[in-house]
Amino acid sequence: GLFIAESPNVILRALAAGYEPLSLLMEQREADSEKGREILGRIAEVSGEIPVYVASNEVLSEISGFKLARGMLCAMHRPALPGIDEICKNARRIAVLENVVNPTNIGAIFRSAAALGMDAVLLTPGCSNPLYRRAIRVSMGTVFQIPWTFFDEKTEWKTEGIRSLKAMGFKTAAMALREDSFDIDDPHLMAEEKLAVVLGTEGDGLASETIADCDYTVKIPMAHGVDSLNVAAASAVALQLVVNTHRP
Repeated sequence: GLFIAESPNVILRALAAGYEPLSLLMEQREADSEKGREILGRIAEVSGEIPVYVASNEVLSEISGFKLARGMLCAMHRPALPGIDEICKNARRIAVLENVVNPTNIGAIFRSAAALGMDAVLLTPGCSNPLYRRAIRVSMGTVFQIPWTFFDEKTEWKTEGIRSLKAMGFKTAAMALREDSFDIDDPHLMAEEKLAVVLGTEGDGLASETIADCDYTVKIPMAHGVDSLNVAAASAVALQLVVNTHRP
């Protein structure tokens, strides 16, 4: 029921998004800094009094087991996730992540999705959690700014998941290296009113069943014999095109 937000900017974004702090662990110099005072003031506004623990960076590193980014950790309550229908109700462009297991990639994808104007991110149960500490840090706190949720573990993503997206009016575009693929900037793809871009796991990519069930198979053209991009890099390219081309 808890997660850890690391670094002042990330903590401030979590507080701004309405996440409830439980306790704060910070380096003495951060407690005395302008940013530290801003965070303590903001916490006082939204939550009243919470425990604040202060120590040297050496002690904090020993306690946490790693060198803290900007010397600050905040334990926060993990809220209940909304349903798929609620997330997608007014969305036009969404990203769907299938079994993306690396928290660094999750964080980077969220940062791209938020920066480029995607309406939501959906994750299959095999994905790393966006509230994992490193995913939050890599995302620069954008996991708090863009709507997201998981498909239900009881739902068979490869059949019911895609079917539910289509029932809500989304066309689905599987990112895969296939010879019969559309280019990512194909006019037919860009003209779709509601589009879900589906990105697969590191290494193996999307499952063959997922690709078969999607309306489009899409690829990013490659040069110099490069066979593929990292999933986080591919997301930045793909999402920039599908969002900006769709805007009036």
